[in-house]
Amino acid sequence: MQNYHPKKIFIETTAREYPLTRQILDYYSEIPVEEIKNPRQLVHQILQQPDPITYGKQFLLISRQKARFLKKCPGTRNYICCGYKILNTANNCHLDCTYCILQGYFNNPLMVVYVNIEELFTELREQFAQHPNKFYRIGTGELTDSLILEPVTQYGEKLVHFFKDYSNAIIELKTKSVNIDNLLGLKHNRRTVISWSLNSDLIQQQEEALSPSIDERLAAAKKCQAAGYWLGFHFDPIIYYENWEADYFKTVEKIFSVIDGKNIAWISLGALRYPPSLDGIIRQRHPESPIVYGEFISGKDQKLRYFKPIRIQVFKKMVEWIRDFDPSVFVYLCMESSEVWKKAFGWTPEKMSTLSRLLDERVQPPAFKRG
Repeated sequence: MQNYHPKKIFIETTAREYPLTRQILDYYSEIPVEEIKNPRQLVHQILQQPDPITYGKQFLLISRQKARFLKKCPGTRNYICCGYKILNTANNCHLDCTYCILQGYFNNPLMVVYVNIEELFTELREQFAQHPNKFYRIGTGELTDSLILEPVTQYGEKLVHFFKDYSNAIIELKTKSVNIDNLLGLKHNRRTVISWSLNSDLIQQQEEALSPSIDERLAAAKKCQAAGYWLGFHFDPIIYYENWEADYFKTVEKIFSVIDGKNIAWISLGALRYPPSLDGIIRQRHPESPIVYGEFISGKDQKLRYFKPIRIQVFKKMVEWIRDFDPSVFVYLCMESSEVWKKAFGWTPEKMSTLSRLLDERVQPPAFKRG
């Protein structure tokens, strides 16, 4: 995997004087920089390109987050959500996986970093102080890869340092990258979960070609384990194909060959799903990808999903393999119905608050007392 190297950097005027802006510019000292008052015209120009998604990734926009940083995960009615909170520190990712939901999500295809990080910390301090008996399970990997720009911004390092002092919160850094070296020597008090998105080797090679291999990700996870971090793994999206069983079993086997289950906070499972609008984008941008030719049905959230029997079969096999290696590891489904939970796992949390509580309890320190 090559680290991100933009063709040009744009800075919103209101973001010019932040320390993180200077840090980014020092890192990319040889790259042209242009200051702009408002990025709308720039975004409009990029959207006129034949492939604005690919074109936009060439440019980094240094911006100031004007909305709140912390938001609820946009879960879907009729499916059980984990109660996650999202911290928006950046937008977009240059790894360009074929199935990436971000292809159809943003009206702004540039790589964006929000540099007003002290305002982020102020917001979190106030939130945690207002609700000291509420546990906050927070992640930064919803709209970007949490560590994809770590060599440039050290955002992950700053978050590890901040969260180490809070017993009523934990930060999860979700990634496909191996940019973890600057995190290994930090004091973290196990208030950080470092998580990897995993797949079969075949899917990584075909659909995640710009990302590190599965072996490289697990080697990074092993280093983080030695540094005392909680670890997480996310098989999402699982992609169904002829030899999926043998290939996905191999990845599960690899996890437990290098990782002790007692250090795994959770493993999530989610089958390939995407809004119909993304279908044409994938076909146009990744014509070599076969993933759009699976057997899909429109789900309750209007997303295209594998037929329910296929999803149940896949989840049932995956959880059986994981439990065979270590029955103590907590496994959960991402955005699935109570019926699928019951048929695949043999039990169901039935509602979001139950699943949220179970996940919180995995990583709450002894000092935390829920109100």
